[in-house]
Amino acid sequence: QQEAAGSDPLDELYDALTEVVAVAETTECYKSYLLPSGDAVSLMENVALISEGTTGLVTWEAALYLAEWALDHRQTFTGRKVLELGSGVGLTGVTVCRSCSPSRYVFSDCHPRVLQKLRDNVQLSGLTERTSPSVSVEELDWTDVTEERLKEIGADTVIAADVVYDPDIIGSLVQLLSKILRCSSAEVVPEIVICSTIRNPETYSNFKQQLENAGISHHVISGPVSKVFPYDRVSAIEMIKLYM
Repeated sequence: QQEAAGSDPLDELYDALTEVVAVAETTECYKSYLLPSGDAVSLMENVALISEGTTGLVTWEAALYLAEWALDHRQTFTGRKVLELGSGVGLTGVTVCRSCSPSRYVFSDCHPRVLQKLRDNVQLSGLTERTSPSVSVEELDWTDVTEERLKEIGADTVIAADVVYDPDIIGSLVQLLSKILRCSSAEVVPEIVICSTIRNPETYSNFKQQLENAGISHHVISGPVSKVFPYDRVSAIEMIKLYM
C-alpha cells in the first residue's frame, strides 16, 4: 500500500516481510471455533487432511455437526459420564465439556500421534482431572478393550463422529458397541449416538448390516440442527441412535 501511494516503506517493514517469506511452510496451525456463548474452542490441527498415517489430526464435518447437535440437546450430556470414541483433535468433546455440563468426559483414540495432539488440545482448553467436568484422555483399542474396562468407565452416554469410513475397522467397532451395550446394567443403558459423513454408501450400509447382525437396532435422528460452525454442508451427514 505504501509503494502504491508513492512513499518509501520503512526498512523495518521490509525486514518483517523477509522474515515471513523465509519461514518454512508449517504443517500445523491453530484453529478457533466460536461457541454461542461467545467462548472459543482453540485447537492445534494439522494442515493436511491426511498426515502421519492418519486422518485424525484435523476436525471433520461430522465432528462439527455432532457438536452442533450436542449444543441443541444438552440434556443428553448434563450430569452424565460421557465416553467419546475416536475423539481426534477434540472439537466435539471440548464443546460438550464447555457447554453441556457432563459430570465426567473420557476422550479416547488409539493412534499415538492423535492421542498426543488430543492431550495437548485438552490441556490447551484448560480441562483436567481436577476441573469440572473431570476429563481424561485414554488409549482405547477397539480390538482388545475388555468389558471390565468399559464397566470401569461406566459411561451413561457414548458418542462418536466420523468413525465409519474404513471397511476394515467396522467389525471391531461393532464388537465394541456390542460390549458397551452388553456390559451395561438393566437400570442404566447408555445412550449411544454415532454421527457419520456418508462418503461411501456401501461402507455405511455394511456398518448398519453388521449392527443388525450383532443384534443392535438403530433409528435415524432427524430434525434441524442449529448452524454454529462454518463448514461445508454439502456432504450427507447422518446421526443414528443405537439400542439392543
